[in-house]
Amino acid sequence: MQSVAESLARLGDLAASPTVARVSAVFAAAGYELSLVGGPVRDALLGRPVHDLDFTTNARPDDILKLVAPRADAVWDIGRQFGTIGARFGDDTVEITTYRTDSYDGETRKPDVEFGDTLEGDLLRRDFTVNALALRVPEVRLVDPSGGVEHLLSRTLTTPSSPEISFGDDPLRMLRAARFTSQLGFTVDEDTERAMVELADRIEIVSAERVRDELAKLLVTDDPRPGMELLVATGLARLVIPEIPALRLEVDEHHHHKDVYQHSLTVLDQAIGYEKERHQGAEPDLVLRLAAILHDIGKPATRRLEPGGVVSFHHHDVVGAKLAKKRLTALRFDKATIESVARLIELHLRFFGYTESSWTDSAVRRYVRDAGGELERLHMLTRADVTTRNRRKADRLGFAYDDLEARIRELQQKEELDAVRPDLDGEQVMRILGLRPSREVGEAMKFLLELRLDHGPLGEEEATRRLLAWWEQRTNS
Repeated sequence: MQSVAESLARLGDLAASPTVARVSAVFAAAGYELSLVGGPVRDALLGRPVHDLDFTTNARPDDILKLVAPRADAVWDIGRQFGTIGARFGDDTVEITTYRTDSYDGETRKPDVEFGDTLEGDLLRRDFTVNALALRVPEVRLVDPSGGVEHLLSRTLTTPSSPEISFGDDPLRMLRAARFTSQLGFTVDEDTERAMVELADRIEIVSAERVRDELAKLLVTDDPRPGMELLVATGLARLVIPEIPALRLEVDEHHHHKDVYQHSLTVLDQAIGYEKERHQGAEPDLVLRLAAILHDIGKPATRRLEPGGVVSFHHHDVVGAKLAKKRLTALRFDKATIESVARLIELHLRFFGYTESSWTDSAVRRYVRDAGGELERLHMLTRADVTTRNRRKADRLGFAYDDLEARIRELQQKEELDAVRPDLDGEQVMRILGLRPSREVGEAMKFLLELRLDHGPLGEEEATRRLLAWWEQRTNS
């Protein structure tokens, strides 16, 4: 964290920014309190970039709307029943929420929304002390009723009220604790972690969509590993994504293999490294990160203890792809994400045959064809899957994948490999064979695609000759 002087200067700069100054002046003129709250204040104190601007006020939603609507570029009131009005001022998105003192029925995540009258009361209902900070504007006064600044300095996560009460009210906060350990690099204090263990089962009342969103936010942090380890250690992972703790396979005294759980975390770390190296400045790739942490989840179900101390995991790629589809569907991920993650898991072992025998151009074309739009992610996942400490083996695998990528680039330049298609289209096939749209046309197109994959571009004349020969053989057999 910065020095006190630097932190105060950052808060002053934040309060003086055009949007904050504009909004605070409007509320002050109308006689209402207004404060920046939570993330923006925390991040300013930490010297992190401030993005969205969250405000809290004693004005009620209707009053907020009346003040903001005439001055904002856009306004939305989708959160109005919870006291929140959203607006856009230029490039800045803001949310302004009435002070709240929510109460919960203990059975569902949905709170009974009760509006409050004090800033301090609103802050004490928040998830963690480091988020229970407010900056009153326009006067620039920091409000910290639960020691959040002290916890920022010690890089500690704890709750404003007792963790049992906080997590009992809102179990999703336990997942947020894991996310913040990764996002902020903080450590959960002992009492808070103990409460996470004791109340882990409460997470089951939270909707799958909200669990999904928190897991996604955790995975797209710069360093998801600490958060994932906390989820496993507290038993929360067992309830929300049980395939990950299941990777901690029991070791048989006569059979030894790498720690699949730790290996998967290392693959996640390395995949993020390749992602940042190859796509500098791009948004985090959730699909790649899901595939990395889940790529070996088929191993527990396929583990076999073979003679001689050997352990096998035959077909864990196929089994893992099916398990990933099932879990991500249960978590309500979108279809495109589910299909992409499953495809990557299914293909993640394909490359290792390349190091054992020389692939023909046909095999390389099929690798590209099967990967489709996931080829770049498959490159990164496959490289990340090499976690051996044997330097010679790691170098051999790395050099082999360098060679494969070079061959792919060469074939792409020569053959437009990204758009592998038969040399003839369906209309030409029907004209040559005298067919109408039918199953036979589909079979002919499949034959031509296999020719293309095996031999590369043949040209229309040669493809026609081979098609006619195939058709004659087929009709006479």
